[in-house]
Amino acid sequence: MGVRKLGEDLYLYPGSPSTMIKLYDGKAVLVDVGHGSGRHKDLLREVRKLGSEAKALLATHGHADHISVAVKIDKPLFMHRFEFSIAESPLNRELLTFGSKAPKGFLVFQFPHEVKVHAVFEWNDELFGLNTIKLNGHSPGMTGFMDEENAVIYAGDSFLGERIIQAVGVPYLVDVELFKASIMQLYNYVIEGFLLVPSHGKPVKGEEAEKLLEFNLQRVEEAEKKILELLEKPMSISELSYHLAKEFKAKVTPQTLALNQVSIRAFIAELYNKEMIEAVVKNDLKWKVR
Repeated sequence: MGVRKLGEDLYLYPGSPSTMIKLYDGKAVLVDVGHGSGRHKDLLREVRKLGSEAKALLATHGHADHISVAVKIDKPLFMHRFEFSIAESPLNRELLTFGSKAPKGFLVFQFPHEVKVHAVFEWNDELFGLNTIKLNGHSPGMTGFMDEENAVIYAGDSFLGERIIQAVGVPYLVDVELFKASIMQLYNYVIEGFLLVPSHGKPVKGEEAEKLLEFNLQRVEEAEKKILELLEKPMSISELSYHLAKEFKAKVTPQTLALNQVSIRAFIAELYNKEMIEAVVKNDLKWKVR
């Protein structure tokens, strides 16, 4: 499995997540190196085939499946300042997805090692010929990397492939409105002719990109509507997670339900702040429409 050429000095190594490779000043910069026991060898081999060597690593965010290989590639890792503590602390990664230390093997992807972040950046910085753009909502510091000359944006998990959403039911997010805003920003880039590269899924542009972004946005809006319908009867977060998975015909597994509870808490916060729901105590902490 080799790289796909995205543009001048720009390549994509497939996977979940895929890794973007940018050649800059004769050296290679790798975006989202991913995970897997042999992936670091595969990436470095492909870089050598391009007649280059790795210079630096960039990460869209600190989730373990995007950065675990970084510990096996001895190059500096750059990440947005909202994400570096998530990357460096295994416990912080589990806090973000489970709310505390998670049971061993319980989450979809657990990586028990620290990942050293060597430098932090801000949105709108330029790094190695790539512009950093704010695409948060999926995580606090989710960052896209834009190659303006090639009209390509590596968008990380700011939107997800249709197959992944159908499997889990609800896109993973920590802030509903920020996630929506990132989708709308990506719409604008599509109109300008950019190719969008999600971490999990194939690159898309034009009408295909618009349809996939619409699917992401529609699923978030459908989830919000279904939560309000379900909360005609008081329900806990865990009850909502189960019923929402059934509504969307997602895989009902302990891992899926645990991950979806993170997104549901974000929906609950949004709806509560809009004074559309209220908290009640009924043999548990539950929520209901006002």
